[in-house]
Amino acid sequence: MALNRLFASLTITPTLVTRRTFHVAGVNFASKPIVNKPKPGYGKSYRRVVHFPEEYTVKPLQVTNLAGRDPETGRLVAKGIGGGIKHKYHWIDWFRVGPTEGPPQEEKVIQVIEDGCRTAHIALVAVGNRLKYILATDKMKAGDIIKTSRELPRIPVRANDGDAYVLGALPLGTFVHCVEKEPGQGGLYIHAAGTYGVIIRKEENRVIVQMPSKRLFSFDQHCMAVVGRLSNIEHGSTPIGSPQRNSGL
Repeated sequence: MALNRLFASLTITPTLVTRRTFHVAGVNFASKPIVNKPKPGYGKSYRRVVHFPEEYTVKPLQVTNLAGRDPETGRLVAKGIGGGIKHKYHWIDWFRVGPTEGPPQEEKVIQVIEDGCRTAHIALVAVGNRLKYILATDKMKAGDIIKTSRELPRIPVRANDGDAYVLGALPLGTFVHCVEKEPGQGGLYIHAAGTYGVIIRKEENRVIVQMPSKRLFSFDQHCMAVVGRLSNIEHGSTPIGSPQRNSGL
């Protein structure tokens, strides 16, 4: 097949093409077949694969380190990624579901822990008879009571760190993270350690939020957001210190 493609696209000139030219070109083309090589990006870092179960659980999940290789072909895609050390992945619940009217839903923080697969710390939260993980804020600690509500009141609410409200219910200047792109899609923006967005202004049914990159994003006023700055603020300014610690990142 490789030789057929070569001959189909070849223009023969009797004065320049010899039998040796055919032989060398055919061997080189046949020895280098066309391969669709995967490219890093598009949400794929080729660093690790998390094995998610069918239902949500707070049990730590198994992780397979890829070391920069494609999981199907084994080809090296991203250089400079080592094998790393074994981590357990904690499944974050990105959906803060609360009542649309009436008093907000209360949730209790059980503990705040570190997660090796992300930069910010995470918190184990009890909601009724179920447990879930959320991203921890800078001031969050065990025993705190956080609130969640999807109601859009006439007067802005006074929220504390870790509370989740729609953007239209929060006053100007509020620090937020885990902001939804569209209502009901779950927290998509602002997940990194120490980062936060700021509510700048409101225009009709839209809310303008300044992202950590200083860009301004416009969201629907019914999009959920969590109040406060994310934990582990010193992450960006802490030196790695040794190759051993770098392998654990």
